[in-house]
Amino acid sequence: MLVFDKINVSIAGVHVLRNVSFDLPAGSTCALVGHNGAGKTTTVRTIMGFTTSRGVIRLAGEDISPVEPHRRPALGIGYAPEDRRLFSAFTVEENLLLPARVAKLSKDETARRLERAYWVMPELKELAGRPAGSVSGGQGKMVALGRALMLGTRLVILDEPFQGLAPVLAQRYAEALGRLRANDKDITLLITESNPKLVAAFADITLTIERGEIQ
Repeated sequence: MLVFDKINVSIAGVHVLRNVSFDLPAGSTCALVGHNGAGKTTTVRTIMGFTTSRGVIRLAGEDISPVEPHRRPALGIGYAPEDRRLFSAFTVEENLLLPARVAKLSKDETARRLERAYWVMPELKELAGRPAGSVSGGQGKMVALGRALMLGTRLVILDEPFQGLAPVLAQRYAEALGRLRANDKDITLLITESNPKLVAAFADITLTIERGEIQ
């Protein structure tokens, strides 16, 4: 499903990713683990086209390296960044709907995907009418996941989703990922995490990155 073939990325003259290669089959759940600064976020930002990279990235056999960043979500990629990046003046539901509107999905398809997000995370339906700026940091992580699910039909990327979550919310988040996996066995999940223990229970592939290299 997702193939990295000798990806190299330099930022401000610093070589951040060094010949990173891996192959994630469709339906797999991969944990990309490493210390802060190891290259995890740069890896996922490279998938989204937010860095200048050398090498080849393939999604379902298609080389997406030349695809512009704003066109990559339409390939079926959902992305929940570490900092959530919600529109605080919009309601939770408006934040969820925004990617579908940008992608110009039909009304029926939008409704279907919204219902899927609410099924995976019932808490979001309860928060739907609240301004996104009023939710807690942990709830914001769930909103970001729900938003990623609106476009993530092939690949969902979650950057440090458990960081800063209270134990109760971390458990709910893990349960939501379990429901997503049970409902859609073909979707590929890529989760970055500094603490491998938090993802060990549901990741079937673990990649360790250190100093920009897969170990």
